Amino acid sequence: MANGPTDNWRAWTAETAREVAAGTLTPECAGDAGLYSESLLRATDAVLEAFEDEVRALQEPYDEVVFGTVERVVLALNAIDEDGRHGGAGFCTEEREQLCEYIDLTLTEHGVDVDASAARRGVARSEITDRWREW
Repeated sequence: MANGPTDNWRAWTAETAREVAAGTLTPECAGDAGLYSESLLRATDAVLEAFEDEVRALQEPYDEVVFGTVERVVLALNAIDEDGRHGGAGFCTEEREQLCEYIDLTLTEHGVDVDASAARRGVARSEITDRWREW
């Protein structure tokens, strides 16, 4: 299974903290280190775990079933992004790209031909989340 985006975000936060502690990065330059609140990370983990479970359970990856799964994970991620309880943290460009890539990789790792499914829907592979995505 591909590394989840939150693994990357936690690693970046930890590396930034190490650099500040070592004096190789000033606290002013580490301003984005608080970008990933623990509540955002936990909520995102829970949504991605549910997505993984759903994809793992796919018996026949028909397009409607696959896109229903994509819709549910995107709508759940929209809710996290809009939730004010995360201290203003949300998904920006970097996070959006990692989330979209993770959705694609998870589907692919479980036997979904994302290119073919997307083409039958009249969208590019990179656009499979666009219909529902607000982040």
